Amino acid sequence: EIEIMKTGAALALIGSAAAFAPAQTGKASTKLNAFEDELGAQPPLGFYDPLGMLNGDCSQERFDRLRFVELKHGRISMLAFLGNIITRAGVHLGGSIDQAGDSFDSFPNGWAAINGPDAIPGAGLAQIVGFVGVLELFVMKDIEGTGNEFVGDFRNGSLDFGWDTFDEET
Repeated sequence: EIEIMKTGAALALIGSAAAFAPAQTGKASTKLNAFEDELGAQPPLGFYDPLGMLNGDCSQERFDRLRFVELKHGRISMLAFLGNIITRAGVHLGGSIDQAGDSFDSFPNGWAAINGPDAIPGAGLAQIVGFVGVLELFVMKDIEGTGNEFVGDFRNGSLDFGWDTFDEET
């Protein structure tokens, strides 16, 4: 009787271990697998699209456009953060921001410079927004055929300091 009970317990233990074994599933084939070899796709996630931006139209052109926009917004965010850090460190532009003679350092840092009792006057804020608009529309463009090496290369053939041209000795 004890041998039968031990055998039954061993069989139950072996059977329950199968419940914790990983299930064997085949890899689903989708159009998104076309981007598994793109820069940034890493194991174990592979190509990761958490917001489903490519669920409908997942063409290479759309992917390149979204990557371009991601790079551009990332660079803008980095510049905004750097500008915030610099002004909080006490470094401000010289001169006046408006015709009344208000200097750049007479305004508070961060969000208080945009909205608040001591905020930048409307004309000064309009100048800043206008300058950003000019950069967006005319300068920060990825112009085809100007020697761009990758998506988001905004040099457009005009800025080349030779950092990527090395000889065999270096």
